[in-house]
Order: sequence, then structure tokens, then C-alpha cells
Amino acid sequence: MGKDVIIACDFSSKEQVMSFLDRFGDVKPFIKIGMELYFAEGPDIVRELKARGHKIFLDLKCHDIPNTVKKTMSVLSRLDVDITNLHASGGSAMMKAALEGLTRPDGTRPLLIAVTQLTSTSQEVMNEELKIAGDINDVISSYALNAKDSGVDGVVCSPLEAGKIHDVCGSGFLTVTPGVRFDDASKGDQSRIATPARAKELGSDYIVVGRPITAAEDPVAAYERCVREFVD
Repeated sequence: MGKDVIIACDFSSKEQVMSFLDRFGDVKPFIKIGMELYFAEGPDIVRELKARGHKIFLDLKCHDIPNTVKKTMSVLSRLDVDITNLHASGGSAMMKAALEGLTRPDGTRPLLIAVTQLTSTSQEVMNEELKIAGDINDVISSYALNAKDSGVDGVVCSPLEAGKIHDVCGSGFLTVTPGVRFDDASKGDQSRIATPARAKELGSDYIVVGRPITAAEDPVAAYERCVREFVD
């Protein structure tokens, strides 16, 4: 997989997401299905969107004891998604168990990436509320290295950390980065953000873009702008 723009389809119903994607015509963008849509519509929405030709990042952020995550990933592996994820804070045993569960009998599996810190988490929140000591960039790099050592393919991080993670974990370790906004847009509830062009400069492999595309007056034009700034 090369660099790409992933649209965060954070809708609450099948009707909404299908109406949105119909606007793209024959273009089949890479899309993210998160908890809101998955919990509203169940696994059938994944199957239907895959049948329509979309690559899918299934963003459920699994975080539980290793055995539970292993069994969950075994179920998710049957959906033929392209990427799925979990929380790096679950530890190496959980991540290794997830990989075991995600791997199909023929040896194939989706890419597995680990969430380091949510892009809504600030330095202050991490230190004062979550009681995680240290600089947020160092903590994220440490989580990323632990994920790599556990066999995970990459991490979810903000674009601001992508370069450092590649320095620590190597250029082949994927960085999938939400927290992307155009320079003329509101930052919303995100704390650590960058524009698509800046994310490209910082070394992001994939950017995940939600409201700047889904809430735009012309979503197709907003998506094309992201592709121009990040991929082209």
C-alpha cells in the first residue's frame, strides 16, 4: 500500500454513509468505519462496502485481556478489511494475541496498527488525568517501539509524531494519522493537528480525514484537495 487519504465515515446509519459515498460516483475512496457506524449497523455494513469496492480501515480500537482480543480479532479477520486496530496501551501480550487471532488459516491477515495516544489527548491531559509521566512525544515513541517489537505493522498517531516514529521504528513501520485539518478550518476537538501538506512533509503514510471532508459543502472537492496536497 502506498500513501493514501482515508475518509472517516463517522455516520450513524447505512443510509447516511451510502448517500455520502454515492456522491463520489465511480471513485472508491479508502474509508474508515468507526464505532458509531459499526455499532449502528453491525458487520454487514463492512461486507456491503467491501462489495462496493472500498478499502476499509475498521477502527474499533480493541483493548481488553489478551484472550478476549485474540478471539475478537479472529472474528474481525473474516470481514476481509484492509486495516484494523487496537490500543498499544494494552501491552505486548495483548498485541501478540491480537496478531494470532487476526491471522487466517492460510496465513493472510489485515494490517494491524496500534493507537499510541488519541489526537485529542494533550500533554496536560496525559500527565495530569491519565497519570502517564514524561513528554508526550517520548511516550508515543515508546508505545510505537513496543508495538513494532510485538509484530504490529504500524501505529495511529498524530502527523506531528510520524517522523520521530519512523526514526525510532524504521521507514517501513506505518504511520496512520488522524488530526488532519485544512489550514482554513476549525481544529474541532483535536489537539495535535496538521494540514494534509504538512502531514506529507512530516512523513505520514496515511491520513485519516473526517469532518473536513464529510461536513464540507462539496465533499468530493474536499477529498480531491486532500489527495492533491497529500498524495500528488
